Amino acid sequence: MNYNRRKFVKTTIKGGLALTVAPQFSFSADTFQKIEVLNPRNRVPISLIIDDSTCLVNMAHFGIPQFAEVFPENYKQDWRKLPREIPDSFVREFGEWSLDNGVKGKYSIVPYPACTGWVDRFIPGWTKRELEDSLKLVREVIMPNWDIHPEMISHTRVIDIKTGKPFAQATPEFMENWEWSQNKSADELAAYQAYALNIIKEAGLPCEGLTTPGGYGGRNQDNLALGTLQAVRDVYGAEIPHYFRDLFTEKGESVAPQVKFPSDLNSSDPKCVVSIIGCTGDWFGGWDGLVPGDVDQFITEDLQRGRMVDVIDSGEPAIMVCHWPGIYFNGDKVGFNILKKVVQRLNQKYDHLIWMKLSEISRYWAAKELTSISVIGNSIKLKAPFAAPDFTLKIEPTVKNPFLKNGVPLQRIINLKDLKTNTYFTGKSETVLCFDLKKGETEIMISV
Repeated sequence: MNYNRRKFVKTTIKGGLALTVAPQFSFSADTFQKIEVLNPRNRVPISLIIDDSTCLVNMAHFGIPQFAEVFPENYKQDWRKLPREIPDSFVREFGEWSLDNGVKGKYSIVPYPACTGWVDRFIPGWTKRELEDSLKLVREVIMPNWDIHPEMISHTRVIDIKTGKPFAQATPEFMENWEWSQNKSADELAAYQAYALNIIKEAGLPCEGLTTPGGYGGRNQDNLALGTLQAVRDVYGAEIPHYFRDLFTEKGESVAPQVKFPSDLNSSDPKCVVSIIGCTGDWFGGWDGLVPGDVDQFITEDLQRGRMVDVIDSGEPAIMVCHWPGIYFNGDKVGFNILKKVVQRLNQKYDHLIWMKLSEISRYWAAKELTSISVIGNSIKLKAPFAAPDFTLKIEPTVKNPFLKNGVPLQRIINLKDLKTNTYFTGKSETVLCFDLKKGETEIMISV
């Protein structure tokens, strides 16, 4: 069976440490009716996931014939007509546009793209200098606004990590997109994922997470999460590993990040892993750059409908999903132009969005779900296993003159849209506070 992200349903993870602190807290004391953790700065996070990107190689051109060998009835495209390269001139154009417009998200670097060559060594068909320049471009123009992920090792054939060679069998059981990962232990997945991460590290790129190719791990989600936690910590020492595996496109489906397997939260080395959920299909230009997308699926011209409207209005992070060959779209830039139009329409409709990398969303959600909050006398005490900037609380009823016990005053603002770190807003029946949550204990002094 041909698996893809949209065919896998959300899995409820059980197990791990049973410390669950919901984002809303009720108290029996008369003073407070509710303390609620809001989105950062009371804004809705938005982001863009870019899959199938790497240095120089057009994954569609080199990947389709490998997929066709396994499922000849499903892949009949004339892949030879697709460009073999997505040029760095386009990477620069896209990256500079992202910087100018504040667009953030995740950008894959497939380590051994479709088995063509290794991004930390050489890729046949391009010079060593061309590869080095491509990596330099990623560091300087892409990384400021984008997390870097491997997308497993090849995104096509499973690699024997003992030899560095693809397994000989061209069957679903030996393709990264399909069966190989569905019955592996957490340790086996961790070893495979660490192999991919080490290549990215040798190429001089930082990383806090990874992306799964196609159906990788879709029926093995507990082990995928645990394997990611282990691999990303082992290779990079990342405090909060995260990964992208699932996307849900139906109205009403929650796309909030899932904080999984928290443990050791009261120690100096707390642990968890965050599953980032996409909210759209690839409606830009597809993974193969063959079928143009449609901006109206994201947000219509009248700004009233579309998947992004549904999710943003729900208050959950609205994370779009695309594939790099479709953004480039064989040099016609169809997907890129759709993205520009989506961003333009979102800016027309909303003034309370905040673009964030996946690592930033993961950190905030880990802090949001795992921080314990208590009220003692005239203070609110937070005990956080993880720090998070722009941490935002809503308190009902109103409070007066809040300040951090370390002496940092919170400045009152008149307009809630101006909320930022070390400010607060007082409404008719609530106060909204914003501050940088530190790891460990934070105490807010208040008057009522």
